[in-house]
Formats: sequence, structure tokens, C-alpha cells
Amino acid sequence: MTDTPDLSRMPYQLAMPKEAGAEIVVPNAVPEDDRIWVPQTENVFFRPLCLNASQGYWVNVLKVKKAGVLSRHRHPNPVHGYVLKGRWRYLEHDWTAEEGGYVYEPPGETHTLVVPDDVEEMMTLFQVNGVMYYVDPWGKHTGYEDVFTKIDLCRAHYEKVGLGADYVDQFIR
Repeated sequence: MTDTPDLSRMPYQLAMPKEAGAEIVVPNAVPEDDRIWVPQTENVFFRPLCLNASQGYWVNVLKVKKAGVLSRHRHPNPVHGYVLKGRWRYLEHDWTAEEGGYVYEPPGETHTLVVPDDVEEMMTLFQVNGVMYYVDPWGKHTGYEDVFTKIDLCRAHYEKVGLGADYVDQFIR
């Protein structure tokens, strides 16, 4: 009788493509160290997880520490969100994104994110593909964010708080 190895428990035996790049493993996606949270505006912070400069998307945890209107914006590409804490909604829709819930935002959607008055803190994991265009109520462009503006914000913040501008490099692909 021959012992046949269990191939299902054998790691892949060939070399990985050199173009594949390194994985990103973030042991604490919601850190307690406040220096990791990058301020975006007063009471709005993000924690970068992946800043993909080659494909133009980013993944982060958005943290809002005060109720109110966060922003009105448009996405030319899809956005995915998973609510970790609290809840939020869009003025343009009748649904509420609640803790444990998933949200898909289709390309072309324009909406105004609001954290309700009785929510002390909201945290949502977002994957944003492409650009966020900030607009007024009539669609006039007022600003934008993309993976490169996110990287710039991170570099400046991490330098300021003593982690070093290169701290963000671990999240860039």
C-alpha cells in the first residue's frame, strides 16, 4: 500500500509572477493609536488599508466622530461599503446603512452622506474605485479625491505625527 500525499494541504509549488507584488496584511484595521487615523476634515478621519496607485482605487476605514452632513459626491465607478459601527444614510435615498450591513453604490450615483444625530461614532470600510467628485446640490464640481490625493494626505499627516512620511508606503500598491 502506497501512502499518497494529501495534495490539498500542499502549498503551491511554482514561483509567483514577479509582477504580482506583495500582499498587504494589516493586523489591526481599526487601530487604537490615533496617529494612524488621517484627518480628512474636522471629526472625519480615515485609516488607509490599500492605496492602489496602479489601478486607481483605495480601501479604507472611514471614521466620523460627529453627526451631520459629511459630503455630497459622485462616483464614476462602483463603491463598496461595509458598516463596522454606527449607521449613516444618503439624503437622496430612503434606506439606512446600519452596523453589519453592506452597501453597493453604482457608477454615476450622486449622494449626500449624513450621520444621524443620535450616532456618536460611525465607522465604515469602503472600497472606492476611481475618483470622488464633490458637487453642490446642482451638480457643480467643488473638488475631488483620488488615490493620489489620499496618498498625499497620508504622507503629510504621518510626517506631522512622527511616524514618517514613508509610513504610508506599506499601503501603496
